[in-house]
Amino acid sequence: MFGTYFYHEKIRKSVALFGRMFNDIYVLRKNASGGVLNQLKVPLAYAPRMKYLERLRQNPDLYTDEKVAIKLPRMSFEITSFVYDTTRQLAKVNNFKGLGQKAPYAGNDFTPSGGVTNPKTQKFYAPVPYIITFDLNIYAKNQDDALQIVEQILPTFNPQYTVTIKPFPDDYPTFKEDIPITIQSLAFSDDFEAEYGQRRTIIYTLSFEMKVSFHGPIANATVIRKAVPHVYLMDTGAAGDSDKLLETITVTPDPDTVIGMPDSDFGFSTVIDLAFDSA
Repeated sequence: MFGTYFYHEKIRKSVALFGRMFNDIYVLRKNASGGVLNQLKVPLAYAPRMKYLERLRQNPDLYTDEKVAIKLPRMSFEITSFVYDTTRQLAKVNNFKGLGQKAPYAGNDFTPSGGVTNPKTQKFYAPVPYIITFDLNIYAKNQDDALQIVEQILPTFNPQYTVTIKPFPDDYPTFKEDIPITIQSLAFSDDFEAEYGQRRTIIYTLSFEMKVSFHGPIANATVIRKAVPHVYLMDTGAAGDSDKLLETITVTPDPDTVIGMPDSDFGFSTVIDLAFDSA
């Protein structure tokens, strides 16, 4: 079970996927007549909420300049929980097979003409479904900046937004997987009632659920090029305590040198050898 190294970077890719959705949000500053004064791209980083709150509180007094305050607005996100998703559970024996992208070029025998005489097939079993919960925190010093960011996010989730990825871009470039991301809640906090000289911090927290599937190791095996089953009749041997061989069935691809995907239907050649004279 354990001992076979594999690493599909699924959690790392999930974090990158979630962050990429919110890394291109802007805030406009306007004057009294509605003209645009400047445009600011909102910074985004993976960090716990308490880290930013502590950094903001390090310079609570506007009358002192011991440290430079963090520039607002900005956003941060973090993973808050992992939960097994029983609603997407599949049979454990389900599997996916294919030659993959690298299999025909790794550890195979090549003919002088360049063909593969012993192609390898790759297989991985049904993935394990999990729900990853993310919290997206929006920090601002005035309501208008915070509301601009929130209103650019909410219309996208109704309440779900699905992203399609390639979990195995190197081995299976055509294999795709849908990742649903659902918004769960929106919370708001404001410390405006603090002292006059203290810095105001408005925080909007949006909670999301991402449905992710974790895949196990990809196993390599030789493509079956020939099947030879034997058919016996039980307890009909000479001594009465053995089985009698009736026939041998040999099944091979037609032609037997064809190269392609393991599940391709190229036709088969079947030869039945009787073990005795039926007459």
